[in-house]
Amino acid sequence: MSSSTVFPPTSKPSESVSGVTVRLCGDSGDGMQLLGTQLTNTSALSGNDVATFPDFPAEIRAPRGTRAGVSGFQVQFSAEEIFTPGDGVDALVCMNPAALVTNLVDLKKTGILIVNSDGFEAKDLKLAKLDSNPLTDGMLEHYRTIEVPMTSMTRTAVEPTGLSTKFADRCKNFFAMGLVFWLYGRDVEPTLRFIDDKFSKKPDVAEANRLALKAGWNYGETTEHFASTFSVPAAELQPGTYRNVMGNQALAWGLIAAAKLSGKELFLGSYPITPASDILHELSKHKNFGVRTFQAEDEIAAVCSAVGAAFGGSMAITTSSGPGIALKGEGIGLGLILELPFLVIDVQRGGPSTGLPTKTEQSDLLMVMHGRNGESPLPVIAAQSPGDCFDTAIEAWRIATKYMTPVIILSDGYIANGAEPWRVPEVSSLEKIEVTHPPARADNDEPFMPYSRNENLARPWAVPGTPGLMHRVGGLEKQDGSGNVSYDPDNHQYMVQTRAKKVDMVADSIAEVEVYGKSKGTLVLSWGGTYGSCRTAVKESVDAGLDVGHVHLRWISPFPKNLEAVMRGFDRVLIPELNTGQLRLLIKSKYLIDAIGFNKIKGKPFKVSELVAKIKEVTV
Repeated sequence: MSSSTVFPPTSKPSESVSGVTVRLCGDSGDGMQLLGTQLTNTSALSGNDVATFPDFPAEIRAPRGTRAGVSGFQVQFSAEEIFTPGDGVDALVCMNPAALVTNLVDLKKTGILIVNSDGFEAKDLKLAKLDSNPLTDGMLEHYRTIEVPMTSMTRTAVEPTGLSTKFADRCKNFFAMGLVFWLYGRDVEPTLRFIDDKFSKKPDVAEANRLALKAGWNYGETTEHFASTFSVPAAELQPGTYRNVMGNQALAWGLIAAAKLSGKELFLGSYPITPASDILHELSKHKNFGVRTFQAEDEIAAVCSAVGAAFGGSMAITTSSGPGIALKGEGIGLGLILELPFLVIDVQRGGPSTGLPTKTEQSDLLMVMHGRNGESPLPVIAAQSPGDCFDTAIEAWRIATKYMTPVIILSDGYIANGAEPWRVPEVSSLEKIEVTHPPARADNDEPFMPYSRNENLARPWAVPGTPGLMHRVGGLEKQDGSGNVSYDPDNHQYMVQTRAKKVDMVADSIAEVEVYGKSKGTLVLSWGGTYGSCRTAVKESVDAGLDVGHVHLRWISPFPKNLEAVMRGFDRVLIPELNTGQLRLLIKSKYLIDAIGFNKIKGKPFKVSELVAKIKEVTV
């Protein structure tokens, strides 16, 4: 064992707190995402409830030192159940001036500001478009600022390894990590194991990172800037086995589970796009579970490969974000008219066009509802959190096979890249998904009718090559029953109405909404990734004596059966959305309820404080 792995316990007093929100920010090459991930994992292992919010620059090689190139990672770890990565920041770690000026607004006045003072030279100030140095011009006088020469101290710490200055400077994120771990009593052992595994083929780099980590830890212990550390007790979570999970990970695992529960091989046809690509990356690791992944040449090929896989009898999926979903429209319509079960996953991001590819938004709702030619309604389900993505995938596939229709899953950048502790379910608790295929037919049997229907209006899922089940496929309208091409106007109207009725019938198979909080006054109606902030804001409002309830929609097409009755039991309905009011438009048009919109389109999730203020405004 290297001597650098010895981390003595602190001799300073420890102050117990119920929860902490930390934000780490610097250039996209400063390793802030790595630092944040390690802080998240070690906090989860400590038994805390955890919620995270990574924030990336849009460009792959963002200009260093500029405001546009700032990369951040926010994590809240708590002794209580939490639903958001936090509003105000308790500790802000900044590696350069650009990171400071773009993030300082969120630091609490009582919070701790830790800056890499070596990163505030004249050239750094110029890149951040600052006329003066924030460390000396009075900008930080209201904050508890701790200037740490991280770059130079890291160089000194790793000098025994003989690494060049360039490589030594890359270790400064581990110095910052050691200081933050010391400050909040985090266990370094998981990170030491990570270093050993990550850099197993580069022992000098591994040793340098261990030395930098220890130097940061020792700085906290020896400096007079910190009179004490802080400790966050373990949360009282439901008993079980937990692991830290990101939304895209959970979606991939849920898809694999759904394939196993239905006895199907899983096929993914996808074209890489931020922030959905990690679903492709994760699924490609699991060929041992019979998963096949196909990285197509474009979005159209990706969705058409999924249509083909569904026709072939596999569990088929295609994944993308808003721009890709737009391109997939005709292919999705083909799957709809063929009435084949497959899943379309849209991990939403800021738009239009390329827009804000690394920022979150909820602006694809109307597109997935109506953005296809012809009358083409489909079931739409929205995940509410990273861990919920697992259950969402299974439920979506259950509906797709039961009603023989494509189903759209909505996620978003906040859910996809965010992380939380996820309770691993018992396999025995997962309900089987019954899938049947019509058996072979003899020559003297009745002719096969590929568009005959059962009680769910679902047609039979015939596997190609099964004797006696030959039938036509294609994008032209089908004759009811036989599936032959039909131009009959009455048949077309009947088929359009039947496909729409089938989607409406999905409401028979989904849960009704439940009200959290009060059942009078103001109803906060949310969907997707706004769940955590809305639920927390409603709890705070109820605790403050306001009559407020919360309903979170999982299914948006169709709406749950009791939604209208629940909404009409309140005096007013408030719909917070990260768009200009798309769910509000759907609610108004269907139920004629004049809902109040609260909309934000800044690439960032709602703060709880924003929602609490709006609830108070419309309620009092």
